[in-house]
Amino acid sequence: MQDEEAEAVLRAVGRQIKVWREAAGLRQGELGAAIGYSEEMVSAVERGRRIPKPDFLEKTDEVLGAGGKLAFMKEDVERARYPKKVRDLAKLEGEAVELGAYANHNMHGLLQTPEYARALFAMRRPAYPEDEIERQVAARMARQSVFERVPLPELTFVLEEVTLRRPIGGRLVLRQQLDRLLEVGKLRHVTIQVMPTDREDHAGMGGSLQLVKLRDGKTLGHSEAQLHSRMISDPREVQILEMRYGMIRAQALTPRESLAFIDKVLGEKA
Repeated sequence: MQDEEAEAVLRAVGRQIKVWREAAGLRQGELGAAIGYSEEMVSAVERGRRIPKPDFLEKTDEVLGAGGKLAFMKEDVERARYPKKVRDLAKLEGEAVELGAYANHNMHGLLQTPEYARALFAMRRPAYPEDEIERQVAARMARQSVFERVPLPELTFVLEEVTLRRPIGGRLVLRQQLDRLLEVGKLRHVTIQVMPTDREDHAGMGGSLQLVKLRDGKTLGHSEAQLHSRMISDPREVQILEMRYGMIRAQALTPRESLAFIDKVLGEKA
């Protein structure tokens, strides 16, 4: 997992389960049989090698008579399920009053359907194992709770035209993804714009970017490169990103034009 914080959480949970199991006089296989999991799974969880599902913790709590102490760890374990950089980004997005993002080669993560996200992670090189793909997809979907948060944050997105046309995952997956854009784009607190490929002037040639304005008025930037993800807090650098994002939005189609454009592309994919 290469995530010391998550590994520490899982080891602590595993030790607690082991202590309660031994106090109940049960062997790993006996606990597994009682909760519907294999002995190997119980062993892996106790050693901090596997991430227990909420069902595992709830049933273990009940069988061992832990009075909710094990089930209470579900929230900590759920956070540990996701990669650290995703947890950090999700935390910021969860505190945002405004969020703006420009995506230049695929749909922005907050807008992706599970099928689209899965196709993206499946094409990573070196290849991810299947369980890591599912872990990454679950983490990406969890971030989308920002659309339902109260009070509602103001969310704006600018997508390159190519992101609407590149058939990641195949034609059906792309159609579902375009439907999702039209659905989200109709929300009152969400604005989606499209940057046409034929634009001669383009302020976003430096790559994708994201801006997050927090409740205290502070604005942070976020950018991703091939192997690294970076949070940007230097006010001078953030100011540059804000200027670029403002220009990108001005150069893109208007929100109304953009939804019509997405609908047109969807019709072409029928």
